[in-house]
Amino acid sequence: MNYVSYTTTDGTVTWGVAEHGTVRDLGPSGKGLATSLHEAVASGVFGRLTSDDLSGAPTHAEEDISYLPCLTAPGKIICIGVNYRTHQEESGKTGQTAPTVFTRFPDTQMGHLAPAIKPISTGKFDYEGEMALVIGKEAWHVSPEDAFEHVAGYANYNDFSVRDWQKAASQWIPGKNFPDTGGFGPYLVPAEDLGDVRELTLETRVNGEVRQHASVADLYFDIPTLINYVTGFTRLHPGDVIVTGTPGGVGLFWGEGGLLNAGDVVEVEVTGLGVLRNTVEDETPTAQTPQGADSLSHAR
Repeated sequence: MNYVSYTTTDGTVTWGVAEHGTVRDLGPSGKGLATSLHEAVASGVFGRLTSDDLSGAPTHAEEDISYLPCLTAPGKIICIGVNYRTHQEESGKTGQTAPTVFTRFPDTQMGHLAPAIKPISTGKFDYEGEMALVIGKEAWHVSPEDAFEHVAGYANYNDFSVRDWQKAASQWIPGKNFPDTGGFGPYLVPAEDLGDVRELTLETRVNGEVRQHASVADLYFDIPTLINYVTGFTRLHPGDVIVTGTPGGVGLFWGEGGLLNAGDVVEVEVTGLGVLRNTVEDETPTAQTPQGADSLSHAR
């Protein structure tokens, strides 16, 4: 099943299941099975729905909803850097002995079809197509052998990156946390619906041109290793997210014209997870908006 968080035409925030162009409302404005998709994951409703649960739920045409990030307020979003060998090679970061970890803030995320906002303060706006996993139960010091038991489901992710801010210092957090730069969706799909995730394929397209293409099996640190490593230093709770890394082919290393500008359409597709599509828009300046490169030099 394809689970989705969304707002209705009257602005109601809810969640449900999308099938054949129709969304069944299972949230507070519908059947009331949970207040949010996050709560559905935490309570065990997610991935356990029956035909009786769906029966009688109010419906919306999928074309009429506004998609939200699959989970709008996860407690933790843990992102993994340079985790495909092809990306290690293009970025010169080979020979890792442990995963590269950084964090993304929940309020930087946006849903499918929402604009990706290119900040005024950058000339280097980039895409990173990834697969995200959502934790389904408490996880602390999880062994690799038990790791998949803690995964509720998977979704597409686009870790849009502001490269000049990312590269300004050794810590990447500034370049990964501008508003409306974390695409997450459109669907959260239960793990058991997908089978062996190592057989899934990830592809990122910019204006229809394939920029990234890889098998999930090509992860340098695989999913069990990531969960074991991350839960070695922080407790994970239901609804927390691990974004597993991006393959080679990011715009920074693509060549002339590889980076993003207003009007570019970026699609991330992982087998069985739908297509996450976001169009780049320039940030609208305000009286408080820093202008151009000066804002970065001041931050440094």
